[in-house]
Amino acid sequence: MVPAWLWLLCVSVPQALPEAQPAELSVEVPENYGGNFPLYLTKLPLPREGPEGRMVLSGDSGKAAEGPFAMDPDSGFLLVTRALDREEQAEYQLQVTLEMQDGHVLWGPQPVLVHVKDENDQASGHQATATVEVSIIENTWVPLEPIHLAENLKVLYPHHMAQVHWSGGDVHYHLESHPPGPFEVNAEGNLYVTRELDREAQAEYLLQVGAQNSHGEDYAAPLELHVLVMDENDNVPICPPRDPAVSIPELSPPGTEVTRLSAEDADAPGSPNSHIVYQLLSPEPEDGVEGRAFQVDPTSGSVTLGVLPLRAGQNILLLVLAMDLAGAEGGFSSTCEVEVAVTDINDHAPEFITSQIGPISLPEDVEPGTLVAMLTATDADLEPSFRLMDFAIERGDTEGTFGLDWEPDSGHVRLRLCKNLSYEAAPSHEVVVVVRSVVKLVGPGPGPGATATVTVLVERVMPPPKLDQESYEASVPISAPAGSFLLTIQPSDPISRTLRFSLVNDSEGWLCIEKFSGEVHTAQSLQGAQPGDTYTVLVEAQDTDEPRLSASAPLVIHFLKAPPAPALTPAPVPSQYLCTPRQDHGLIVSGPSKDPDLASGHGPYSFTLGPNPTVQRDWRLQTLNGSHAYLTLALHWVEPREHIIPVVVSHNAQMWQLLVRVIVCRCNVEGQCMRKVGRMKGMPTKLSAVGILVGTLVAIGIFLILIFTHWTMSRKKDPDQPADSVPLKATV
Repeated sequence: MVPAWLWLLCVSVPQALPEAQPAELSVEVPENYGGNFPLYLTKLPLPREGPEGRMVLSGDSGKAAEGPFAMDPDSGFLLVTRALDREEQAEYQLQVTLEMQDGHVLWGPQPVLVHVKDENDQASGHQATATVEVSIIENTWVPLEPIHLAENLKVLYPHHMAQVHWSGGDVHYHLESHPPGPFEVNAEGNLYVTRELDREAQAEYLLQVGAQNSHGEDYAAPLELHVLVMDENDNVPICPPRDPAVSIPELSPPGTEVTRLSAEDADAPGSPNSHIVYQLLSPEPEDGVEGRAFQVDPTSGSVTLGVLPLRAGQNILLLVLAMDLAGAEGGFSSTCEVEVAVTDINDHAPEFITSQIGPISLPEDVEPGTLVAMLTATDADLEPSFRLMDFAIERGDTEGTFGLDWEPDSGHVRLRLCKNLSYEAAPSHEVVVVVRSVVKLVGPGPGPGATATVTVLVERVMPPPKLDQESYEASVPISAPAGSFLLTIQPSDPISRTLRFSLVNDSEGWLCIEKFSGEVHTAQSLQGAQPGDTYTVLVEAQDTDEPRLSASAPLVIHFLKAPPAPALTPAPVPSQYLCTPRQDHGLIVSGPSKDPDLASGHGPYSFTLGPNPTVQRDWRLQTLNGSHAYLTLALHWVEPREHIIPVVVSHNAQMWQLLVRVIVCRCNVEGQCMRKVGRMKGMPTKLSAVGILVGTLVAIGIFLILIFTHWTMSRKKDPDQPADSVPLKATV
């Protein structure tokens, strides 16, 4: 067992001894150095293991160093950031400490003396960058820290880099390294580098320097010098090879990583020369638009999406600048390219270009399979698979009357008829067709444009009218007067529909037909017709509700020889009156039913006016039915008096004449006839009254003349009468 006093002694002795202070380092810097900055000067002998802290660079008084010096916390190098001027300041006294966050010193302070070497001294080509003082303990070299040399140093060679000095006796030095490499040492212990060093070719060298006395005897084993080639920023960052376009789905959220750039720098790993940062050059921000479509992390090189949205189908070339020296001035840079392709997603629902179609009219007898309508839908997506559509009838076709067919890669769909239509069952249809994307939709669902309504109107189909006969024939004497009845054309089903009749090809104008009754009469005398001839016209019947539906049949008229003229027996008709100017009423004329032959006859009678042109001009006769006719004035004014109107009544081959007495008179406002008053007995006539008046006036005139003449004669017989009493002369 170890005694307690010995254990306490071992513990207390290290605490009682003061911590050894690091020896001062001396570094020389060429004045007005024209190389790249920062320039690495020397590596500080930091403890290899221990708690981490932060390096603090300060002046000789402990104040923070202000000037062109800095520490690289990763490598532990002291570096200068700009050229120094010896005339401005010849040397700098610095010290470096390793401290905790709370200010506790873990290592140091390490004094560092920086000499600014004059340009003239540097031009000599024998600049000493380090002086190595070597001491011996029991014939053994003291281990030295590595010597650091800058690569590609633009100086005269051989270039002095260090001096080995044996502290005792006359010593001669020589290199024992095989091969010696780009180094040499003289007898005085001056170590030189003979050419430029390239860190990429060899980063470090191990030199063995031997020391001998004048008798050629070695003092000790060779001194091992570790030479490290300090990195110079002489390599351009190398961008990774351009890969195929990076696909980014449309509507990806901001922050989505597109790619991660990793540019390489052949300079020393971990040094500022190989410290690469990144900057996005293109696409540049748009004017007046906040944010960018892409962002680049300057440290990691991660390219991510920004806040600006991307559109499907875009191909964007990103230009990213990779800069060494952490982007500081004087470093190298390369432009890296990243191609980004914005891929489409199914975020657009298909829509019809027209939401309302029709109304479309279809007859109810149209055949199944008939194309009803063609609908077209579009999809704004770019990917062909996203534009595939599926169609269906959403509502309005519960009976399966309609169907759809379309091509898989087409936006056109055909609405066809699958079953027979029925006007009675459904006079109209509203078929709603919906379109959907075959691939699952991303984002909002379909809008109102995803449906289209097709309106179909069913037209009722009626069979064409049918007459009761396929053809008609009638016979008429050539002497038949105008208005003679021939026959009646009737439909086969007169109850269900109403027809309008007309005659076609009546070139002679001999016939006429009543529009709705279908009665055919002679329109005028059959002048020019010969017995035995035939006259053919076409009877056309149109449906009054559907004029496009019609039927026709030929009508053949056979002309007969005129029968001998029968003796017309006038049949007087009691007198009646009509008003002139013409008013809206007439007289009813009936056939001679008292005649036994007529009374026993069968069939309708025909009524016509007599052949007198004046009668036919002044009067109009219309047939009411088979036994009566209606007599009215044809002119607006007919002379007021009693008129006798001959009316010819015919039945088959027999003819009769009626004499209708009509009194035409002036009527009052109540339509009553005003009769002319005759002369009363004992009353003078107009002529006698005028004669009496004229005679009376003549008698009075004669009487006055006689009186005046007598008075004049009596005045001439008395001359003595005074002058003033003479009467004035009168001239007759």
